[in-house]
Amino acid sequence: MSARDELQATINDLVQKGKGILAADESNPTMAKRLKAIDVESTEEHRRSYRSMLLSTVGIGEDISGVIMFEETLVQKADDGTPLPELAAKQGVVTGIKVDKGKGPLAGAPGDEITKGLDGLGERLQGYKSQGARFAKWRCVYNITDANPSRLAIEANAEVLARYAAVCQECGIVPIVEPEVLMDGDHSIERCAEVTEAVQHEVFHALHRHHVTLEHMVLKPNMIVSGKEHSHQAGPEEVAIQTLRILRRTVPAAVPSINFLSGGQSPEEATANLNAINQQPHCPWELSFSYGRALQETALKAWKGDSANVSQAQHVFRGRARLNGAAQLGQYSNSMETAA
Repeated sequence: MSARDELQATINDLVQKGKGILAADESNPTMAKRLKAIDVESTEEHRRSYRSMLLSTVGIGEDISGVIMFEETLVQKADDGTPLPELAAKQGVVTGIKVDKGKGPLAGAPGDEITKGLDGLGERLQGYKSQGARFAKWRCVYNITDANPSRLAIEANAEVLARYAAVCQECGIVPIVEPEVLMDGDHSIERCAEVTEAVQHEVFHALHRHHVTLEHMVLKPNMIVSGKEHSHQAGPEEVAIQTLRILRRTVPAAVPSINFLSGGQSPEEATANLNAINQQPHCPWELSFSYGRALQETALKAWKGDSANVSQAQHVFRGRARLNGAAQLGQYSNSMETAA
């Protein structure tokens, strides 16, 4: 099978109505924070047990089409010895891998950051592919202040995202391109829209320069929301209108799917906002989710690191996934929260 055929087959499996992507690619330091919140030590075994619990949830493939794993998870096994990528595949869930190496300060741009990890990326991708990964994810972040992000940060991060995407496609790996404009701060929803428009314009200019095939990628952007500390917190309808306005200005029709990150929204907010977006006219893309904490938070609290709680945690996780599957179709309602 040619790289082009591999890419198209993965897109066909990932981009499905009523389904989205589980982001279970938290780094070990991030996972340590999540586990500390439920008084569980972040050991390799605890991380394996938790992620195995998520992927073995019966029926999860009805609402989840893909899972982004951390490097450690890719080689771990379920309790019965099944490799976790194989466990996901049995559920009809495609395995992906986080390939960036984290972020750090961008020289010459105070307050801005750049994502690392391009060195040796092609070789790493071939190794991940042999372990079952069919798509990848790379995240760049943009802080909003009166002075940030700078033009340098917008251009530099776009270049990095495009170089990553081009290497992925050359290896037959579908790239998820994630430019995240952070919701931290007291900025207005209008300021979020302004920055996101500039960021996404630059990203697609860079993707074009690097000959990235838009039909064989997925965009993972932020929704257009108010800063966490802003006095006015926009509701779902306002979020939907502003988000679609910017997407129409920046994202070519060739992109098959836009899978939003939750970016610090609560599980309920992330689902309600996704639903509102899908209730608006929005052709030509599928508009779905690629949530981490917004899918996992309630399940993590139910699990508490105790094997006796696995069934309850899986029930809660399955319910949250089902609500987001409904939101992808624009069929979610608040009354469904109680039932879930």
